Amino acid sequence: MFKRLIPSLATLFLLPNALASERLQITIPHTTQAPTIDGVLSEAAWHDAVRVPLTLQTRPAENTPAPVPTEARLIATTDTLYVAFIAEDPDPSRIRAHLTDRDKSWGDDMVGIKLDTWNQSRLAYQFFVNPMGVQHDSIENELTGRESDAWDGIWHSEGRLTDNGYQVEMALPLRLFNFDSQRDTQEWGIELVRFYPRENNYRLAATPVDRDIACRLCQMGVATGLEGAEPGNQLQITPSFTANRMETRDDPDSPWEREDNAEPGLDVRWGITPDTLLNLTINPDFSQVEADAGQLDVNTTFALFYPEKRPFYLDNADNFATQLNLVHTRNLAEPEFGTKITGQRDKHVYGLLQTRDEQTNLLIPGNLGSSIAELGTKSDNLAGRYLYDSGNGWQLGAIGTFRESEHYRNAMSGIDLRWDITEQHRIDAMWLYSDTRYPDDLAEQFCDGDDCSQPGEAQCEFGDCDYNEQVLRTLKEGAFQGQLARLNYRYESRNWFGYANLYRADENFRADLGFIDRIDYAKAVAGGGRVWYPEDHFFHEVEFSGDVDRSENIDGELLEQEAEAKFSLAGRHETYVEWYAVTRERVGQRNDGSSLSVTDNAPLFDETFGGFYGEVRPVKPVKFGVGVRHGDEIDFANNQLGTITQLNGWLNWKPNRAITAHLRHHWRELDVDGGTLFTANLSDLRLTWQFSVRSFVRLSTIYTHIDRDPGLYQYYDVDANTQSLSSELLYGYKLNPQTVFYAGYSDGRYADDIETDLVQDSRTYFMKVSYAWLI
Repeated sequence: MFKRLIPSLATLFLLPNALASERLQITIPHTTQAPTIDGVLSEAAWHDAVRVPLTLQTRPAENTPAPVPTEARLIATTDTLYVAFIAEDPDPSRIRAHLTDRDKSWGDDMVGIKLDTWNQSRLAYQFFVNPMGVQHDSIENELTGRESDAWDGIWHSEGRLTDNGYQVEMALPLRLFNFDSQRDTQEWGIELVRFYPRENNYRLAATPVDRDIACRLCQMGVATGLEGAEPGNQLQITPSFTANRMETRDDPDSPWEREDNAEPGLDVRWGITPDTLLNLTINPDFSQVEADAGQLDVNTTFALFYPEKRPFYLDNADNFATQLNLVHTRNLAEPEFGTKITGQRDKHVYGLLQTRDEQTNLLIPGNLGSSIAELGTKSDNLAGRYLYDSGNGWQLGAIGTFRESEHYRNAMSGIDLRWDITEQHRIDAMWLYSDTRYPDDLAEQFCDGDDCSQPGEAQCEFGDCDYNEQVLRTLKEGAFQGQLARLNYRYESRNWFGYANLYRADENFRADLGFIDRIDYAKAVAGGGRVWYPEDHFFHEVEFSGDVDRSENIDGELLEQEAEAKFSLAGRHETYVEWYAVTRERVGQRNDGSSLSVTDNAPLFDETFGGFYGEVRPVKPVKFGVGVRHGDEIDFANNQLGTITQLNGWLNWKPNRAITAHLRHHWRELDVDGGTLFTANLSDLRLTWQFSVRSFVRLSTIYTHIDRDPGLYQYYDVDANTQSLSSELLYGYKLNPQTVFYAGYSDGRYADDIETDLVQDSRTYFMKVSYAWLI
C-alpha cells in the first residue's frame, strides 16, 4: 500500500512542472530601437523579434491544427515588452471588428497575450486587442477561478485591417507588472491567444491545453530573455476635478432643491520597489460614471449585490482575494482618503488597505434574509491579506479586516488553505473569527423607530409584529464573537467533475467589510457531472450535472434541502442551451417574529420548478439570449406558496462598427390563491455611439413597472402600480483609463397610486476631468 502511495505523494511537489516538456519555450530578444505602435510592422525591431506561430486550436476542438495562420512577434527594451500579431484570414470580409469602449468587444476577432510574471500559476495579466485597436485587459486568478476585467492598466495598442486579415501592435510598459528585477534569470509564464469567431468561436494558441488538468495557469508556456528588465519607479500622479449640480423635489408641486458640489482630488500610484506598489487617494471621486445594471427587488429577502467599479479599489484587488468575498469595497460609500500597499516578493503575496469613510454602511446578515444598515457616522476601515504560495501545489493565507465608528466595531481575522492534491483533486479550507460591537440603537432602523428592545415578552403574529430577523440580529449587548468554517473538495478531469462542500457560520459571526449575507447557517453540498466533447457535430460540448444539498441553522433546524439536475449543450454560432429542474423543501418567514427559531415557527413549503436558458448569434451583428422559469415559489409577503412564471431576455445588436445597442428585459409574475399577486417588469437599455477608440456618447435607461393586487396582500398596504425611470446621457473621452473627460446628465422619475403619471423628482448635471502623469 505504501509503495503505491509514493508516486501519488511525489506529484504533490511536481504539479507546476507536470507538462514542462510540452510547454512553449521562447527567449525574447532585446532591442534598443523601440518600434512605433501604429499597426504597421515596418520597423527593423520586428525583424529581430522572436516569431511564434499559433498552430493549435484549443477550443472547441482539443489541440488540433488551427484553421487559419497566426504569427506573434515579441521583443523587449529594458522597460517595455512589445508584442505584435499578424492574423491572416481567407475571407477578411467576415472579420468581426467594432469600435467600442475598453473591455466591451468580447465576441470580436481578437489577439492577445497572458503573462504570469512570477511563473507561480496563481495570477496572470491578460492583454487583448481587436482589429480596431480596442483594448481589453484583465487579471485571471487561479485561486478564485475568476477573471476580473475591472482592472485597467495604461498601455498602448493599435490595430489595422489588411487585405489578408489584420495586424495588431502592443506596447506593455513593465511598470504594469509586479516582478523581481533582481533575479539573474527572468522566467515568466506566457500564453499567446487568438479568438477567431466564425461558425464556431475558435480559440487558437501556441501552447496545448490539457482538459484533464484542472489548473489552467499551470499549463502556460515559459518566456525568458528579459534579464535586465526594469519596471522603473512606476510613479503616477493623477489629479482630478469633479463638479455636479443635483436637484431634487418631493412631488410635482414642490420647488426644486439644488445642491452644487465641486471637488478636486488626487491619486498617486508609486512603485516603491519593483514588487511593492503604494496607492494613495485624497478626496477621491468615487462616483459611478456608468449606472449599475438594473435589478428587480421584488419578493426577495436578501440584500442585492453590486460589483465594484472604482479604480483605487480595483488596482491589485486580487491581492485581497479569498474563497469568500471578505473585502467588498462597495461597502465604503463616501471615502475621505485611502491608502493601499500591495505586492509580491518571491512566494509571499501581501496587501494592506486603509480608508476613512464618511458614511458607514454595513450588511446585517441572517439565515432567512439580510438588509443594509446605515450608521451615518465616519468610520476607519482596514483590511490586510497575506498569502504564501509554495509553488508546489499548496497556498496558505491569512486575512484580517477592521471597521470602527462611534459605538461600533467589527474585527474579523482568519486563515485559508488551498491544496492541489493532484492535477485533478483540490481541497480549499477556511476558518474565520470575528469580534463585533453594535450601537445600542441599531435595531431601530429595522422596526420603524418603535421600541424593539424587549423581544420574546409576548408572541406576535406574522404581519403584525415590529420584530423581524434584522431586529433580533442587531439586539446585542456589548461585544459578541463568532466563527465561520468552510471546507470544499473538487475533482475535475476531462470528462468528469465532482465536488463536496461544507459551510458553517454561527449566529454571531460578522464580516462587515465583506459581503457575507448568511449566518446562523450550515450547509452541505455534494454533486458532480459528466462532460462529452463530440467531434464534427453542431454541438461540441455536452454536460449533464446535478447536486443535492441541505441547509440548517446552528441549532440543527431545517432551512432547506434541495436536489437539482441540469443538462446543457454548447455549439456553433455561439449557441448555448441548458435545461434545469429543482425540487426542494424550504421554510418561509417566521410566524412569530420575536423568535429566531424555525421549527414550529416557520412553515415548510415544497417547491418544484424548472427552466430553460439559451443564447445564440444567428447573424454576425446580432446575439441574443432568453431564459424561462416556471413552478413553485414562496410568496414572502404573505407566507404562502405561489406559482412563479419568469422570462428574462437580452439582445446585443451592432449594426455597424460604431454603434452598439444592448437591451435586457426581466418579467416576473407570481400567482397565488385568489389571483395574480404581482407582475414585475424591468427594462435596461444601453445605446452607445463610439466615435473613435477614445471617445463615445452613451444613453442608458432603466425602467421598472410593478403591478400588484392590494387585496391579495394580507398584512401590508401596497400601491397597485409603481413605476420608476432613470436615464443617463454621458459623453466620454479617454486618452487612457486615468486620463479622462466625462460630461453628462441624469434624471429619475416615479409614479404610484397618487402620482399616476411619471413625475420627475431628481436631475443631475455632472462633469469629471483627470489627467495621469507618468514619471
